[in-house]
Amino acid sequence: MSPTVFRIGKYRFYFFSREEERVHVHVVSAEGEAKFWIEPIVALATYTGFSSRQLSRLQKIVEEHRSEIVKAWQSHFQT
Repeated sequence: MSPTVFRIGKYRFYFFSREEERVHVHVVSAEGEAKFWIEPIVALATYTGFSSRQLSRLQKIVEEHRSEIVKAWQSHFQT
């Protein structure tokens, strides 16, 4: 199961139900995919296909929606 936290344009922000415990979010579009750590700070973990410009934009989006991502994580995992 991979619940969608939100979508912005062509990007889907989501996480996997059975993955590691550290809070993070995945981003996917036709161009590529990426994973961002949320805690202790928002940081790029891995990516494929995205340009550096796209990654910068995606990191800003994740930073702006950090609290929403954490709330969705806590709600889904009941933490």
